[in-house]
Amino acid sequence: MAMTYELGEIMAERQIEAVTADGARSQVTVRFGRPRPDELSTSGDWCCPHQIVGLGEEGVGASFGVDSLQALLLSVYKVRLKLGERAAAAAVRLDWLGQPDLGMEIVPRF
Repeated sequence: MAMTYELGEIMAERQIEAVTADGARSQVTVRFGRPRPDELSTSGDWCCPHQIVGLGEEGVGASFGVDSLQALLLSVYKVRLKLGERAAAAAVRLDWLGQPDLGMEIVPRF
């Protein structure tokens, strides 16, 4: 049985576009809930819920980490993977300000 999660308080949201081969555009919304302690953890782990609306299944998923930051970072990573899979399945290209990674991957430039 799959776990169900509540998004809770939304701490971040991004609007992106799905673009079909003929140029038709539709809105896709990505939401991240505020990280919170995982109620099922006996070791103090954290949970960060996320949701993708407008591109396939719209249920709330979650990622887990040893602290709130790791849970958040893993949630962003998981959403990037889901977006790629869903875009391929729907035969669309995703766009956010022309950024190929949808602005969800930060590579430090020192």
